[in-house]
Amino acid sequence: MSGPVAFVRMRRLPALCCLAMMIALGGCSPDETPPPPVVVSPSPSPAAARFFVEPDAPAVQQVATWETEGRFSDATALRRIAESPTAVWFANADPGFQDKARQLVAAATADGRTAVLVPYWVPQRDCGGHSGGGAPDAAAYRTWITELAAAVRGSSAVVILEPDAIPHLIDGCVSGPVADERYQLLSEAVAAFKQEPLAKVYLDAGNPGWIKDVGRVAEALERAGVRQADGFSLNVANFETTDDNIIYGTAVSDRLGGLPFVIDTSRNGNGPAPVDAQDAEGHWCNPPGRALGPSPTTQTGTPRVDAFLWIKRPGESDGPCLPDAPPAGQWWPEYALGLATN
Repeated sequence: MSGPVAFVRMRRLPALCCLAMMIALGGCSPDETPPPPVVVSPSPSPAAARFFVEPDAPAVQQVATWETEGRFSDATALRRIAESPTAVWFANADPGFQDKARQLVAAATADGRTAVLVPYWVPQRDCGGHSGGGAPDAAAYRTWITELAAAVRGSSAVVILEPDAIPHLIDGCVSGPVADERYQLLSEAVAAFKQEPLAKVYLDAGNPGWIKDVGRVAEALERAGVRQADGFSLNVANFETTDDNIIYGTAVSDRLGGLPFVIDTSRNGNGPAPVDAQDAEGHWCNPPGRALGPSPTTQTGTPRVDAFLWIKRPGESDGPCLPDAPPAGQWWPEYALGLATN
């Protein structure tokens, strides 16, 4: 999973005409003809405004660096990431996280756009995996989530709540009293963010390659308070195809009375890597040959799919699962370039 990213104001990139098309139609690159508009889904879209493009994201800085170094072709390719809206993760309680959240939604509002935030600090996060960590206890998490929700109050925002937290409840990684506590914490977190009527909250539900029993996923979502949320999210930091996510999400939604969902399409352009029995981790941790997926948009053309979003920042590592891979959440320019050129 990705980690937090600093939010700093910076100059905008050029190629504004491409950015305008991307915002209006859902995606383009400097040498592509924009696709024709599609019919907007009849389901409620998350804050139907355009999504916010973070002006000082790592890809933005990398483009500037490569231009300075004369790597113009690589810089042009990387603009496909730098000029696309991606989520901002909140994964620790470092001093100033509330200010960072306030600055983020304020900048998005001033731009007439909508910020996407990912709270990612639930206790026993990632079950000790590459992105392990989280709050030390329930009390610390309650304080943190209350402060984060208060920081974005008064503005529209899309909130993707605690990636993987629910699937880890289902697969047994979190069980017993700790599981009961997690369900309660997730339900309270939904309620905290929904005190702002403009906020759209989606509880994460994993991906089609993880928990196959959609009935169990729906039951867990229900217990975690999804009825008070705006729906659920799928494929965060994963590579499953958009079509497979739509099929899977619709099956989960059927068991929840038609609740909508959003899909992380940041890295699913080539679908998932083959599963290697000798190295199953390589299926999801920095697999080579992957590609950017559909650009962020609310114009999905698919009932119940509120949006395609880039929730995992393309180019941030999944963890040190390869000899040259940085820790989870750290920017990896060459991997980003692969995604942009594949």
